[in-house]
Amino acid sequence: MPEYVSGFLERLAAGGYSLTAIGVELLLIGLVVYSVLRFLHGTRGARLMQGLLFLMVAGFLVVHVLADNFDWTRIRVLYRYFIFGVFLTTLVVFQPELRRGLMRLGETRWLRRYLGARRTVVEPIVQAISHLAKNKIGALIAIEREVGLAGLAESGTRIDAKLSSELIQTIFWPGSALHDMGVIIQSDRIVAAGCQFPLADSDEIDRALGSRHRAAVGLSHESDALVVIVSEETGIISVADGGTLSRHLTPEDLASLLGQSLNLGDSTDSDRIAA
Repeated sequence: MPEYVSGFLERLAAGGYSLTAIGVELLLIGLVVYSVLRFLHGTRGARLMQGLLFLMVAGFLVVHVLADNFDWTRIRVLYRYFIFGVFLTTLVVFQPELRRGLMRLGETRWLRRYLGARRTVVEPIVQAISHLAKNKIGALIAIEREVGLAGLAESGTRIDAKLSSELIQTIFWPGSALHDMGVIIQSDRIVAAGCQFPLADSDEIDRALGSRHRAAVGLSHESDALVVIVSEETGIISVADGGTLSRHLTPEDLASLLGQSLNLGDSTDSDRIAA
């Protein structure tokens, strides 16, 4: 072992290694180790990883120190199978953590936009709106695009929960403390509920429409948000975009409009979404 270290230091001093390459390699190794430890922190895999690291270090010391010095050939041969066994054991023991890691990888933002945006954003909204409209339950939902709505979110109740049809329906259920105001959605999360949206002037929309429609048009004037409304009196679905109010939408129309307005492409499965 000392010979390996001294040989490495001599080659390093003689310029046999590139310091830049060594630095990059050590940085990459450190990032991988940090990511693994951070991922396993707080799980049962953390202690198992500590045990495996102990076995690896102990095996390395036995093989490269004792076996080389005392010429223990059989131990060096068996060490290869030991490493292979440790690898298989790791796959079996960390199976739940590996599965969860792959699921998280599939939910990262750069993949979600292209592979799962419709499933994580459009489907929950359309399912909830379809249910609310069928039961004539009023709703007001603002979907953030380029212009941030953090100021409006501060006026309501912070939720910061993953977007789901069930949560939207719960918020707007009659009797809920938050059902009279608006909900703000950012990416695939419900940021806040019970938010007061700016109202449009009464002469900008039909006087027969209520405060939800005025709030939707008012917000769409002041931002590029896409605002979805369900009328409590009629159950009619409407969408406000850029100060323009589109009414009498079906769930299929809503799915197509959301897909196009949020740059998710045309809706090819709107029938399944609305079902």
